[in-house]
Amino acid sequence: MRSRGDARSSRALPVSWRPATWHPRLDMGRLSRSRSSTSHRNLPHLLLFFLFVGPFNCLASYSRATELLYSLNEGLPAGVLIGSLAEDLRLVQGAGRQDPQSQPPEHSGAERNPPLSFSLASQGLSGQYVILDNRSGELHTSAQEIDREALCLEGGGGAAWWSSISISSSPSADSCLLLLDVLVLPQEYFRFVKVKIAIRDINDNAPQFPVSEISVWVPENAPVNTRLAIEHPAMDRDTGTNGVQTYRLLDYHRMFTLDVEENENGERTPYLIVMGLLDRETQDQYVSIIIAEDGGSPPLLGSATLTIGISDINDNCPLFTDSQINATVYGNATVGTPIAAVQAVDRDLGNNAQVTYSYSQKVPQVSKDLFHLDENTGVIKLFSKIGGSVLQTHKLTILANGPGCIPAMITALVTIIKVIFRPPEIVPRYIANEIDGIVYLKELEPVKTPIAFFTIRDPEGKYKVNCYLDGEGPFRLSPYKPYSNEYLLETTKPMDYELQQFYEIAVVAWNSEGFHVKKMIKVQLLDDNDNAPIFLQPLMELTIEENNSPNAFLTKLDATDADSGERGQVSYFLGPDAPSYFSLDSVTGVLTVSTQLDREEKEKYKYTVRAVDSGKPPKESVATVAITVLDKNDNSPRFINKDFSFFVPENFPGYGEIGIISVTDADAGQNGWVALSVVNQSDIFVIDTGKGMLRAKVSLDREQQSSYTLWVEAVDGGEPPLSSTTKITILLLDINDNPPLVLFPQSNMSYLLVLPSTLPGSPVTEVYAIDKDTGMNAVIAYSIIGRRGPRPESFRIDPKTGNITLEEALLQTDYGLHRLLVKVSDHGYPEPLHSTVMVNLFVNDTVSNESYIESLLRKEPEINIEEKEPQISIEPTHRKVEPVSCMPTLVALSVISLGSITLVTGMGIYICLRGKRHHREDENLEVQIQLKGKIDLHMRERKPMDISNI
Repeated sequence: MRSRGDARSSRALPVSWRPATWHPRLDMGRLSRSRSSTSHRNLPHLLLFFLFVGPFNCLASYSRATELLYSLNEGLPAGVLIGSLAEDLRLVQGAGRQDPQSQPPEHSGAERNPPLSFSLASQGLSGQYVILDNRSGELHTSAQEIDREALCLEGGGGAAWWSSISISSSPSADSCLLLLDVLVLPQEYFRFVKVKIAIRDINDNAPQFPVSEISVWVPENAPVNTRLAIEHPAMDRDTGTNGVQTYRLLDYHRMFTLDVEENENGERTPYLIVMGLLDRETQDQYVSIIIAEDGGSPPLLGSATLTIGISDINDNCPLFTDSQINATVYGNATVGTPIAAVQAVDRDLGNNAQVTYSYSQKVPQVSKDLFHLDENTGVIKLFSKIGGSVLQTHKLTILANGPGCIPAMITALVTIIKVIFRPPEIVPRYIANEIDGIVYLKELEPVKTPIAFFTIRDPEGKYKVNCYLDGEGPFRLSPYKPYSNEYLLETTKPMDYELQQFYEIAVVAWNSEGFHVKKMIKVQLLDDNDNAPIFLQPLMELTIEENNSPNAFLTKLDATDADSGERGQVSYFLGPDAPSYFSLDSVTGVLTVSTQLDREEKEKYKYTVRAVDSGKPPKESVATVAITVLDKNDNSPRFINKDFSFFVPENFPGYGEIGIISVTDADAGQNGWVALSVVNQSDIFVIDTGKGMLRAKVSLDREQQSSYTLWVEAVDGGEPPLSSTTKITILLLDINDNPPLVLFPQSNMSYLLVLPSTLPGSPVTEVYAIDKDTGMNAVIAYSIIGRRGPRPESFRIDPKTGNITLEEALLQTDYGLHRLLVKVSDHGYPEPLHSTVMVNLFVNDTVSNESYIESLLRKEPEINIEEKEPQISIEPTHRKVEPVSCMPTLVALSVISLGSITLVTGMGIYICLRGKRHHREDENLEVQIQLKGKIDLHMRERKPMDISNI
């Protein structure tokens, strides 16, 4: 077995060389060996068995099944070697013991003929996790990382699929296997191999509690060492020692500790142990952090908040703060008058703190009949009218009862004050709505709204009774004439619920003996919807950056309504002028925008919002929302044209203005500031950042380069900056700055022999010239401007082709040297350029004395120059343009290149000129080739050539 190095995987030899399925040959052997010992009654069964097995015996003899087991860590990268099936199956030489069921291999795995082939039985999920080399049989990890927890804990825990790869968590809970079925071919080496790959766990998962907050309740009377299970233990997807091993608390509060118990399945559960005496009334809750730690190296931690609540038990009884209270009551008090109240306190909670009150058995029945004790509130009220024979002092012993407690006791000493004279009486008759002694008025009631009539009288009928109104408020008590003892209570000014909701006043009556009687009146104002909602800010100015996320928060509207109840509940709505992509929550007032805003599309929004209350009818107020969309650098500079073309005459002066490159940026401020620069050929061209003016640093020569292609980059000032580029084509217009160049004859000293027998009309020679310019500047005309010789007018030159022909037959007197001065002129504008060349023709039968001819050539000829210009007819499509507007027009068009008509016209001219130039260059190439031949034939070593009448 070999080590796999960084793979940290181990390869095992085959687990068993026994067949994993039924092997016919082995069973046949067993049958033959046991045939003698079987009884005759098994013979029919054996015959049937051989009849069934016979047809398949040939193929089945090569069928062998084998198991291989490998193991590796989860999470390994791609390309890690898992194992070599060829080596572990002993299919190559030197690999150990051969299969006892097969012959030893004659060749190694690489030299087998045919070679070994390894393949998966099917192409199910195998490609996700392993890669099998078909030739070498090596198994490697694939790019899909193996996650043991995802495969075995989430993949079904033992569920297998009928494919070439499956996942199994058997035989133990900690094992995780990848199962592959591999076929080894060809037929003579056929194997059916079951490969099991055990995935080893690594500590790649931290413990995690199922909830972030855990609550445990402990009764306050729990004894020391009480154990309480924490119902939400931490889970760890890792297994074994990499799983959860221990728990601890961050703060034990000197009251608790933790213990961990492990069950038979290996699950660990934390237990909270009480280490001190608890008292809910002292502290009802303890908060700490519970930490789960696994056994990895280094260990990983998980935590949750542990809240330990102390539940109440009935360990406290009701207590009175005083042992006795004193109370008095007048003998003429009305039934139901409150006299006193007792209250006991129980420190427990809920049902444990319920207190009921009752009289002690010591209280006489007469006292119980006179004074009623409320068992829930402890209030003592006068239950019956006090008679003249009633005792003056009553001792009431009251018990406070709690569940499971000894009653607490208090004494209420009630003294009855006997009244000798009967006090005045106040009899109210309410006009306004009155319920249980409370008068209800609407806040919008008008002034002088009547509340009640009061009748004031003396029961004895012998004393004068007066009355007045006691207390503050917008009320008035006045005699109601013509009655002497009737008084009307009414309002004196409008009342506002928002300023004061409740009034307590008293009608006081007294007689001449000094007896006073009060009738308390409670006035409760009822709210009306008299206030509209008010925005804290009538104008809300907001800002938001463009390209915001959908449903972005803008602001929270806040409007208040001084009314109460539903009348004060405010709902928010967008005004009709608000765009549809703004949303306003009617309850919370949160204003959002549902889509992305684009400052370049719209920078400012202004619309109204409404705040409406729930009154009937509802009232509302309006505020204005002004939103400014802030710029972000989200737009690249944009050139006004996709590309630019400029026509510039050649020899254009350095730093002359070629044209303006216009660029815009939809952003604002620094984001919209654009800088231009030339990307290529910056050594020739430069651009002004401010104006966008393109200039050439040097003078441009069309003959050196006819056009330039530039790339100009525009970069804005945003952060990060954005940029764009455009293509600029500069076309140079030709100027007649090159005279024709004579290529033949090559010098003024060359000559040509012309035989006297040359017939008239025969071509003698030619003058050939080229012009580097284009167009009309390159159209060449030939003319003879000077002659010398016996009869030089006998020769004529074609103005278009430069061919020199013999016009008249040569005579005996025409023998000798004829010299023709030929002018080669172009048709350039504004001034044509020309060159001259001397054509020397020697008329003779032979050249007998070359030195003589050369001496004649060295003499300066006396030739009279003819001023006649050569005439050449040019087709209408090449007609010479009048020197009035051609070049200025082209120059103007090159400057005003932004216009579409100028651009189309310029491109047409450019295409035309380029076509003629290529045509002329092709023609020049052909002439040069012909010229080269002529030079070789006619001028080699300056020897003359006879002109014959061929």
